[in-house]
Amino acid sequence: MASSLTKDAARQSSAAAPGGEKGFFGHPRGLATLFMTEMWERFSFYGMRALLPLYLIAGGPAADKGSQGGGLAMTAATATAIYSIYMAMVYLLAMPGGWFGDRVWGPRKTVVISATIIMAGHLTLAVPGEGAFFGGLALVAIGSGLLKANISTMVGHLYDGPDDPRRDGGFTVFYMGINVGAFAAPLVIGTVGQNYSWHLGFALAAVGMGLGLVQFLLGTRHLSERSSVVPKPLSRAERDATLRKSMLWLLAAAVFYGVVAATGVYTLNWALVPITVIGLVIPVGVLVRISRDRELSGTERSRMKGYVWFFVAAAVFWMIYDQGGSTMSIFGDTKSRDTLFGFGFPSSWYQSVNPLWIMALAPVLAWVWVWLARRNREPSTTVKFALGLFLVGASFLVFIVPMAIASDGTKVSPMWLVTIYMIQTVGELALSPVGLSVTTKMAPAKYGSQMMGVWFLAVTAGDCTTSLLSLAGVDLNGTDVVAFEGILACIAGYAIWTYRRRVAALTGGVR
Repeated sequence: MASSLTKDAARQSSAAAPGGEKGFFGHPRGLATLFMTEMWERFSFYGMRALLPLYLIAGGPAADKGSQGGGLAMTAATATAIYSIYMAMVYLLAMPGGWFGDRVWGPRKTVVISATIIMAGHLTLAVPGEGAFFGGLALVAIGSGLLKANISTMVGHLYDGPDDPRRDGGFTVFYMGINVGAFAAPLVIGTVGQNYSWHLGFALAAVGMGLGLVQFLLGTRHLSERSSVVPKPLSRAERDATLRKSMLWLLAAAVFYGVVAATGVYTLNWALVPITVIGLVIPVGVLVRISRDRELSGTERSRMKGYVWFFVAAAVFWMIYDQGGSTMSIFGDTKSRDTLFGFGFPSSWYQSVNPLWIMALAPVLAWVWVWLARRNREPSTTVKFALGLFLVGASFLVFIVPMAIASDGTKVSPMWLVTIYMIQTVGELALSPVGLSVTTKMAPAKYGSQMMGVWFLAVTAGDCTTSLLSLAGVDLNGTDVVAFEGILACIAGYAIWTYRRRVAALTGGVR
């Protein structure tokens, strides 16, 4: 978790929380509530995520011999496309999730509603059948999108504005909650789902989200009062117009797909391709719309121009990084050994490697940033982004080696994937938490919660690119494609580093 901690932040880390209330690692007590809520939500999310690509290929030719049946028997390419689209939709829906927080319910109420939807989605996934599966997947995506932007915004509400020196450290602690849940999920949900019953695994994900919801409701009194406020509520006319437009779009989609189904030409691509294209077009449109908003001040517009650099860098990063749950997950299931030092394990456990590395390396990297800050040598946000891109690119260049070894049917050592995940983790720690923080710092006042949604749209753009490549027939398991992606990320990192001073000028000195 790369955080821009300073000397003041280090000194305040042991200070009491405001108002004399007992703090949480030197932060406001409300951070504990949000930490635990996010931990359980990530437990449910990453548990289902660990099972998803394996369930999609189970029973088909892409699955490993002897693996549990009962899945949807899809090809690896289709499974990668569905996985990537699902991930993209989770982050795409963070944008309307932020809108609901800003205009309709307020962040706190939106989190309660979203957690309930997520729990219902996991319970639907627990019901056998392809129809229930896609319905449950949609519910989890909708709920996760509603939750993500708002819970991150509530973390920001706990601090005294963007200049509070504890702010970056607070996001770092919050980020740890994500990874505690992400580490435990594959070990529990992955083991039960992959070894005993896919649908029982999905049901355990619902239990996790239920625990998170209960914990949030019990701890809401510790949150900032701002979290219950709707910053810019819809007028009655705006509400009616929004509802009318939504119903028209829904009706149009229903009629279109009804005709497609009635004519007998419907295939899964009729749903996957449009969603993928939408996931690429919307991020661009949103950035353009916000940047051109005439209500923004000159400083806010300049910062949005600088923010585009961070957005593009993040999209390239997530395009590669999120393949850790698809391309690398399927590789681990079919081409990597399932034993280490004589101990056997299900392939879903590979999804615990990244959060384990994060928990091990985050304190080290955070200490490095503090050590450098004390000497006025801490890298800027731009340099950290460049480092993250270079490392994620390097990880795929390393990935070429085990892919080549496994090309003749040899199953490679699990340590290859462990090493690749380690490189990616250092890159994530240099980019992701500081990206969350810089988004809250650079957000125009008019787009508080929505700017968190904009940050998550970078993930949407990256995952939709992966999905589009899969749907176009590009073999993401091929060494040529993996090498190309790795080189692309390294070049992007070099470009960000080269233009770091220009980006700093646009952002007005925001670190």
